[in-house]
Amino acid sequence: MTNQPKIYFLGSGQIAVPVLKAVAVAPQLRLVGVGTQLDRPAGRNRKPTPTPVGAAAEEMGLPVDKIPNVNAPEFLAGLRAKEPDLVLVVSFGQILRRDFLELPPLGCVNIHASLLPRYRGASPITQCILNRDAETGICFMKMERGLDTGPIYSSIRVPLDHREYGEMLEMKLGVIAAEVTPGTLCSIAVGELEPMPQDDTEATVCTKIRKSDGRINWALSAYDIEAMVRAYYPWPGASCTMLTTRGEMPVTLTRVLPRRDLGGEPGAVLQADKYALIVACGSGAIEIIELSPPGRRAMPAVAFLNGLRGEKPVILP
Repeated sequence: MTNQPKIYFLGSGQIAVPVLKAVAVAPQLRLVGVGTQLDRPAGRNRKPTPTPVGAAAEEMGLPVDKIPNVNAPEFLAGLRAKEPDLVLVVSFGQILRRDFLELPPLGCVNIHASLLPRYRGASPITQCILNRDAETGICFMKMERGLDTGPIYSSIRVPLDHREYGEMLEMKLGVIAAEVTPGTLCSIAVGELEPMPQDDTEATVCTKIRKSDGRINWALSAYDIEAMVRAYYPWPGASCTMLTTRGEMPVTLTRVLPRRDLGGEPGAVLQADKYALIVACGSGAIEIIELSPPGRRAMPAVAFLNGLRGEKPVILP
């Protein structure tokens, strides 16, 4: 290996974009390739759309591999020809098998958006907001065949103030990771960082988010529902169904305020007028500040009520 480690980058999600940009311009690293997931249909017209990493690579003029199966022999052969010293993986979205993990001499390093072993798995950012954690962080992990079980090279702790939305926190963690990635990879390459095993007895696992996870259960506390609104933004969104004289209407809540001073039967609309829209929860109540009706952008809840001309909606279970 030369003094300039050769890096192949695998990533898909938004958190990976600032890391890719940092690696691409780092003078101490040599980026030999970028891989991402295939374009996916998006928007009303279901137009094939590149991943955030795919779009960023194209904007930067970097060739990008759009990979249907990262473990396919033909892809591994192409990767082997690039002779990477290390593969960096950030929010990629496919499982790497043994042949892949053993290909680069320095192995594969994953940047994971939690303080491992907490929140192994696909949705660590969502989970730390849902659980109203006091902190989160990023870990540089040496990848092995288990799910985020590999030893840790280094980690950075990031305090939370319980105002973060999922999208905002993802971008913040990506920027923090990007600042330290070039130096960390160089330290790994020269053997200055030794990975330390995780404590498996402290491990928790989070699964891939489903659309149905955003459905609001009004029996939860006001604080839990407020955390859902932030955690599931922008997808799948924290949603409920309102019944009006116009029929059933699914809405997504985008900004809410917990109210400890109010309460009632969970799901009951306590107030719906030109001043506020308030719904009772299992503990306390939620004042809906902003919501998004079907096919429309987010709007103030009182503006939504104005459109109903004084009608009080009913929250369906």
